[in-house]
Amino acid sequence: QLQLVESGGGLAQPGGSLRLSCAASGGTFDFLMVGWFRQVPGKDREGVSAISPMGEMTEYEDSVKGRYTISRDNRKNMVYLHMNNLKPEDTAVYYCAVSEAYTTWTRMIPTDFHSWGQGTQVTVSS
Repeated sequence: QLQLVESGGGLAQPGGSLRLSCAASGGTFDFLMVGWFRQVPGKDREGVSAISPMGEMTEYEDSVKGRYTISRDNRKNMVYLHMNNLKPEDTAVYYCAVSEAYTTWTRMIPTDFHSWGQGTQVTVSS
């Protein structure tokens, strides 16, 4: 059974950078879309970014376009989220998950994704 583990979160100052990692194990990863989501207390989980199986297509939520970059290394079963120019409103728990929804994955709807990791906290504060 596929398992995902997120890491790389922490405290960053506004304008700073962090790189999140999502490590996959226990299953085939190469043909799955991978998404990054975030959630703050009292709010729904929202899609931040997603990437196609071979990495040729990416998708970003409007508020992170130009600041976040998603990438993957299928040889290492890893997906990364590079976050630059961080803002206080980026503060959240970040999760990765996978999807076989080949026609709708770009909408980054949480119910289309599964095998959620435990999340990693990102806090942006001065």
